[in-house]
Amino acid sequence: MAQYQGFDLLGIEPLLSDDERRTRDTVREVLEREAVPLVTQSFRDATFPVSLTPKLAALGVFGAHIDGYGCAGINSVAYGLVMQELERVDSAIRSFVSVQSSLAMSAIWLHGTEEQKQRFLPEMATGQKLGAFALTEAAHGSDPSGMETHAERTSNGFLINGSKFWITNATLADVIVLWAKLDGTVRGFIMERGTPGLTTDEIHNKLSMRMSVTGSIALDDVEVPEESLLPQGCGVCASMLNAGAVWHSVGRDWRSGGMFA
Repeated sequence: MAQYQGFDLLGIEPLLSDDERRTRDTVREVLEREAVPLVTQSFRDATFPVSLTPKLAALGVFGAHIDGYGCAGINSVAYGLVMQELERVDSAIRSFVSVQSSLAMSAIWLHGTEEQKQRFLPEMATGQKLGAFALTEAAHGSDPSGMETHAERTSNGFLINGSKFWITNATLADVIVLWAKLDGTVRGFIMERGTPGLTTDEIHNKLSMRMSVTGSIALDDVEVPEESLLPQGCGVCASMLNAGAVWHSVGRDWRSGGMFA
């Protein structure tokens, strides 16, 4: 089979730097070899090929746009090209990586404490820990104003009750950035799998995003410590969704010595 070359319909190829092009081509080559052969059967079985996780981690795609903490630190154009290659193979693979990177890791990177960053980001960059971003609820979608999941302050931290739905990576995630109302304000909490009262279930029989591991999260008197709270308030949640893959790093020089180098 001939090697995939891509289609430059908008004529952007001459605008790319050598590093941006090399990053894209490296990801493309690995995906063609490792991911494309798995897609047909994975789609038929409605299962995600988790065997790709260490290979994606070795490429440096997890948190690739983040500086430090074991992340590659590539610029926004290169990061967009990586997401484009993942999406071309299957949207579920792109969603798996972008939820890990653009939402879960970025929420911690941009809005977490230094202790939170040091604790979670290095292991998420290597794929040792996978992440989810738990905002959406069954009755209100991704509208924070209708959010019913709520947190109460306790002498030891917080007590959280509620549920989330249509959460990518829900049953795979070791780290869940979860949003709940605290004193009427939407706040983010970093939660870990195995916390008593936190359960996840996979949603089956999907047609769209068929390969994606999408699920629900239930919280029944889940107790988390004070240090699980992201320091900033409700604006953080909106900023994460609005930013998408466009980061303050636009125009930054591609970092030599990253995982793609």
